[in-house]
Amino acid sequence: MSALPSNYGRRWFLVSATAAAGLSIANEAFNPSVAAAQTAPPPPSGGVQTFTAAGLHDVIQSLEANPGNKTIVDDKTFIVMLTVEKNKAQQEFEWHEGRDHVFQIIEGSTVIEVGGTPKGAHSSRPAEWNAPESQDAVKVTLNKGDMLVIQRGVPHRRTTTGSVKLMLISPQ
Repeated sequence: MSALPSNYGRRWFLVSATAAAGLSIANEAFNPSVAAAQTAPPPPSGGVQTFTAAGLHDVIQSLEANPGNKTIVDDKTFIVMLTVEKNKAQQEFEWHEGRDHVFQIIEGSTVIEVGGTPKGAHSSRPAEWNAPESQDAVKVTLNKGDMLVIQRGVPHRRTTTGSVKLMLISPQ
């Protein structure tokens, strides 16, 4: 009787039994030629964007000259926006019924007030809300390298004393 392979099990039995019956099973674990013949499916033709560090740096430099926002991705599923702001404060809290926010601080710092119970809420457009205050909101200071995730429906507003460069990713 011959020795059993180290990977003996149900799969080995099925491959051996079908081979004895004159059949074959495409199984790369037992047939290296099958593994060599298999290829990965071709990648999709679209859906990929690359942003080089140099390209992002150029966008940020143009925003430093004229502070504001530059949307670099805007599709059906999410947006990516670069922002440079100096000495700016949102007057009202905002929150969104259908989207989250992910803030990544590139340089500088900002304070974001989050949570609480909005007072004096009004809708600025469908699924978007504002309020002049949010009772019991918590202040979070974000510095270079920090990231903050704000889920949909959570009131928030940002205050920057000095300057901040940030990236906002917002699933839609």
